[in-house]
Amino acid sequence: MRKLVMNGILAVLFSTVAWAQEFAKGADVTWLPQMEATGYQFYDTDGTKKDALQLLKDRGMNTVRLRVFVNPSDDPRSGHCSKEETVAFALRAQKMGFRIMIDFHYSDSWADPGKQNKPAAWKDLPFNLLAQALYDHTFDVMTALQKANVKTEWVQIGNEIPGGMLWPEGSTNNWKQLGILLNKGYDAVKKVDPSIKVIVHVDEGDNIEKFRTFYDNATAQKVRYDVIGLSYYPFWVKKDYTETIANLEFNLNDLVKRYNKEVMVVEVGGEYDKVENTKALLEATIKAVKNVPNNKGLGVLYWEPQGEKSWSGYSLSAWLPNGQPSPALDAFKN
Repeated sequence: MRKLVMNGILAVLFSTVAWAQEFAKGADVTWLPQMEATGYQFYDTDGTKKDALQLLKDRGMNTVRLRVFVNPSDDPRSGHCSKEETVAFALRAQKMGFRIMIDFHYSDSWADPGKQNKPAAWKDLPFNLLAQALYDHTFDVMTALQKANVKTEWVQIGNEIPGGMLWPEGSTNNWKQLGILLNKGYDAVKKVDPSIKVIVHVDEGDNIEKFRTFYDNATAQKVRYDVIGLSYYPFWVKKDYTETIANLEFNLNDLVKRYNKEVMVVEVGGEYDKVENTKALLEATIKAVKNVPNNKGLGVLYWEPQGEKSWSGYSLSAWLPNGQPSPALDAFKN
């Protein structure tokens, strides 16, 4: 009996370690429930109607990333993403075998390099209470996920924050305060589950100077985090991936050596109507991350592949006008 128990424990431990080391291939798919609610239909290549999550899983994806807004509107494209919706969607994805990443925007809607607007309810808080509100919101959402038995593997503290977050207090013009905010988020996540890996995320993954500037300052402020998250969109810097992929490869390796952290491309995308080019971009990105030494490259996630342009207006989705997944997504099968 003792031998059987020990064998069972070892089997569980082995499977847990194997799962943790598996390369993450996936996508941010947070628009999906609203697409479904507005009647959008998803189809496989043979024309059969199918769950979009299953379509992504069939193409090799094993991870979903879900964004969280603080007090969102009901707008189907720029709202939703509440705590309750996030828990429900995370449960749905987990039941299908997907690993879970949570992305805190710390805003009532989109946060990105051009805008890091404070939630309306936090607008007039003095800095100490603003920092506490960030902690409480993070802790509240993560606790709700844990109570629902969602096993979260990664959490982003902020979304694309080269200029900081919760402007103006958390701007990179005031790194001391930004460092406090980032550590508040880290502490809230680890309080709920110390095994979750905390990500700090910057855009333009091929821009080494932007990353060194940001993470050198983070190091000086003793910011605590586990993973450096990168966005990689050649489209937004008006270049083809063939002109920037070498810079991404260099940056990934430089970051691992310079900061002794793991790296992960948490957002990537190509033009929906340039299928072969987008597929080649994805193949090159996956290869670059997998080639980071010592398994320090954790994975690659597409941003809203299922967000077909007629519904979203987004040209960097990876879905065809007929409701079928783009062949570009076959890059994730390998």
